[in-house]
Amino acid sequence: MRILITGAAGGVGGLLRPRLAREGRVLRLLDIVPLTPGPGEETMTADITDPEAMAKAVDGVDAVVHLGGHSLERPWADILQVNVNGTYVVLEAARRAGVRHVVLAGSNHAAGFHPAGAEAPDYLFPRPDTFYGVGKVALEALGSLYHDRYGMDVTCLRIGSCFERPRDVRMLATWLSPGDCARLVEAALAAEGFHVVWGVSANTRRWWSLEEGRAIGYEPEDDAEVHAPELIAEHGEPDPGDLAHSRLGGSFCRPELDVDNLTSRER
Repeated sequence: MRILITGAAGGVGGLLRPRLAREGRVLRLLDIVPLTPGPGEETMTADITDPEAMAKAVDGVDAVVHLGGHSLERPWADILQVNVNGTYVVLEAARRAGVRHVVLAGSNHAAGFHPAGAEAPDYLFPRPDTFYGVGKVALEALGSLYHDRYGMDVTCLRIGSCFERPRDVRMLATWLSPGDCARLVEAALAAEGFHVVWGVSANTRRWWSLEEGRAIGYEPEDDAEVHAPELIAEHGEPDPGDLAHSRLGGSFCRPELDVDNLTSRER
């Protein structure tokens, strides 16, 4: 089995590479920065918005894990070109090549302005918190279209906070451990149909449902609560009135990210 991973040089890509490695499996790693291949890996340096490059990238692959794109808020033109159009280019290349399974890295920021607290249901209606969040809503819409019109099996992952360990008390609710991230991607690679799944571990304090994840075979094994004593000692108990804990999107809802404050830099 050959799997194309776009955005493979990014944070999530780096965490997934060793965890998706299997005997008899080849990982084709693509990014705009050069990568050094390890055992069972191929590398490509290319832009996801380049149709010719993506046609070459999907040639001979069985599945695509699309992680590529801006990972923080950017001006609208950047989000439109890379995160929205880039996702279209990847899906269209996969369709033309007859690729059956596609996993799309979405984000909790597609629903960031929803209140945090009670466990949010699967397929929660979009309330994006930024242009970045709008791009992730578009990603889900494109995935739905390519499933309904072309029969592709597409799973969109509304990823929370994927790091080696939670970095603050907010992540006691939103953390997706690297191991659980790999387990979720493996389940998504085998899932049939179209799904929108919360990317979160089995955290005691989680804000999101695990029902749809478990329906496609995802069984999380980690819980951020093991890190709670250390994080609370360092940062204090969560403040329900703080944006970090009152909205699903946390600090992405802050006024500093209003359009008048955006520049061409990542913020």
